[in-house]
Amino acid sequence: MITPNRREKIMRLFREAIEAENARDLERTKKKLDEIMELARDEEPEFYFEACFRLAEIFLQEDNYSGAVKCALRAIHRAPSEELYRLGIKRLGDILFIMKKENRLGDISGGMEVTLSLVKDDEELHRFVRALMKMARGEKVEERFKLDEFNEIMELLRG
Repeated sequence: MITPNRREKIMRLFREAIEAENARDLERTKKKLDEIMELARDEEPEFYFEACFRLAEIFLQEDNYSGAVKCALRAIHRAPSEELYRLGIKRLGDILFIMKKENRLGDISGGMEVTLSLVKDDEELHRFVRALMKMARGEKVEERFKLDEFNEIMELLRG
């Protein structure tokens, strides 16, 4: 069970991260979000989820598309509920759409081994990441997934 002090610290770190982002101090923002992820990982998965996606947004601002995808996948993998899992997939789809629009899908064609090993216990997510990497390398991907959200992303990227 999370202690009130830990929750208070997480909330304070979120405020500090937002203040740092508003001041365009992205390095400080990333440090605060990393602290939140460390504190929240096991005991407050909702905070972990949100910190991962906030960090993904920072990476997008820095044109670190690969980092954004990796953060999104970490959030999805640790999502504490089916609802957040599906929401995470939709948010990942938004990141991937931006990447496609910017002609940056190739950024995730390699260097995803650590992320792949992280999600290996979620068969569907693991298959999706492998298919995404193939697509990013320019290979044709016809794979279908159980979750409509994954199929929608693939259709969008093929489009």
